[in-house]
Amino acid sequence: MGKISVVLVDDHVLVRKGLRKILEMEEDIEVIGEASDGISAIEEIKAKKPRVVLLDINMPQMNGIEVTKALKKERLDTKIIILTIYDDREYLLELIKMGISGYILKDIDPQGLIDAVRSVSRGETYIQPNLTRALIAEYNRMTQPITGAGKPLTAREKEVLAFIAEGLSNSEISSRLAISEKTVKNHVSSILRKLNLQDRTQVAVFALKNKLV
Repeated sequence: MGKISVVLVDDHVLVRKGLRKILEMEEDIEVIGEASDGISAIEEIKAKKPRVVLLDINMPQMNGIEVTKALKKERLDTKIIILTIYDDREYLLELIKMGISGYILKDIDPQGLIDAVRSVSRGETYIQPNLTRALIAEYNRMTQPITGAGKPLTAREKEVLAFIAEGLSNSEISSRLAISEKTVKNHVSSILRKLNLQDRTQVAVFALKNKLV
């Protein structure tokens, strides 16, 4: 079957060097490339077609979520493991819905990192064990009935709501509507307040359940 080829994507050189050192101690794993930002990550992955990519969430140019979206559009067979410092339930569920294969924190022990790479290379999903409870809690929260306050939205707010439901970021919505990112943020705050919702995920769920998009 050959070695498990891996590309490392993180904007910190020391993090990449540490990951490389751990992974290359294993005979069945080979690091074939690195990238320090989202745009170069996509180019590197498309060029080298690794079996696995370790992808940081917070990076310059494009973040890990945007890179994941781009890679999924390319229909590459590369398995994506998100590597982050954030124990963020909303990120976790959103990325799993996008089709990532793994989600681990940067404080994971070396053996856990190796297990994650091997697991996803076999086609399995690997969620760091201490994140499983957070995932279940977020899933339960999202599947609870959501009822907004029913205050009417403006035409512009409805446009913003539709883009949120599509998974677009504030910067992407800003570009689509040709308005400033600050204005988008104001619209998002107004939507949350009018619908009595807590975050963008609930806005998306509300929009879908109520057939607003």
